[in-house]
Amino acid sequence: QVQLVESGGGLVQVGGSLRLSCTAPESFVIINDMGWYRLAPGGLSRDLVARISISGSTNYTDSVKGRFTISRDNAKKMVYLQMNNLKPEDTAIYYCYVEEIIEIASRRLKYDYWGWGTQVTVSS
Repeated sequence: QVQLVESGGGLVQVGGSLRLSCTAPESFVIINDMGWYRLAPGGLSRDLVARISISGSTNYTDSVKGRFTISRDNAKKMVYLQMNNLKPEDTAIYYCYVEEIIEIASRRLKYDYWGWGTQVTVSS
């Protein structure tokens, strides 16, 4: 079973910072997009927080722009989410996302993987 290893969640006060990290398995040869999604309390689905492509292009949900920064280290197969100026509405379970590409003959197969989630709680 593929395991994405997440770390960095916790309890922080309003205005504080946290840094989330996620490591993809060594067996992944080509990693396309990487990202973070979150499930808010009472939420029904995971919502995009930020994604980063293999080339470094980033995409953020509007509510975190200017406060969160996503980055990746392709050599280490890791993705990070630096979260600054945290707000109570950022409280959620944060899930790492990785898209693996497997090339077989002339086909490119995409596989999505998710971490188990890490809790981020922002207290006021």
